[in-house]
Amino acid sequence: MEDEVFDQIVGVINILVSWIAAGAMVFGGVVPYIPQYRDIRRTQNAEGFSTYVCLVLLVANILRILFRFGRYFETLLLLQSIVMITTMLIMLNLCTNVRMATELNTKRRTFIATDSKDEEIRIPNRIFLDFDWNHFWSWSHFVDYLQCVLAFTLVAAYITYLLLDSAVFVETLGFLAVFTEAMLGTPQLHCNYQNKSTEGMSIKMVLMWTSGDTFKTVYFLFTQAPVQFWTCGLLQVFVDLSILFQVYYYSRYPQKPVSHTVSLASSAKAL
Repeated sequence: MEDEVFDQIVGVINILVSWIAAGAMVFGGVVPYIPQYRDIRRTQNAEGFSTYVCLVLLVANILRILFRFGRYFETLLLLQSIVMITTMLIMLNLCTNVRMATELNTKRRTFIATDSKDEEIRIPNRIFLDFDWNHFWSWSHFVDYLQCVLAFTLVAAYITYLLLDSAVFVETLGFLAVFTEAMLGTPQLHCNYQNKSTEGMSIKMVLMWTSGDTFKTVYFLFTQAPVQFWTCGLLQVFVDLSILFQVYYYSRYPQKPVSHTVSLASSAKAL
């Protein structure tokens, strides 16, 4: 009797653990962006966050969903991709609104200083349908990002439909999906290098990236996921650690004077 009760308890615990692990796989990837989202909302400053991170994740997860049509993988990973795409669109919407508000305020201050009228204020209208590569992924409205994502999805889906019977194409598609995701931190790495600072970037976000990518890579290994998944997972962990090294290096050896814009904005809101 006691053995049966013990077995039932163990069974319940195993179910709970599997549910928690499943939830961590589906939603764990978006958790790192919560502190970054809150920081941008609080400071109304999106300069420290590279929106190319959103581009990388959108491309990677769209390709991963298309890869599933050619080679089946766990439904949890499919749900993870859908949740991540939604999250990146939310981040893009926030960053676009904040950037445009910042540009407008800068123009307004300039015109006030020169005794000009508000009606004369004009902000360049950069749209996706202009097909101007100089303004790629720095458009003025969120709808332009949606148009770009939709266009990419339709083209990629059409090519996948035509070549779905090719094993080489399917495997290449899977590799491109996970390799693109492995390059997730590269835009942020480059942004930090250009700025010679990690100011404005959420360190909590990068720490969560590292822990999440480590967990994900171990999960891939234990569930015998396609080799592309865990190989690129290891690469992703390496990029995360490189960003953490930048945090240490630029805080220990500052390359430029620290801007007080963010702290002043925070103080003003606190008041």
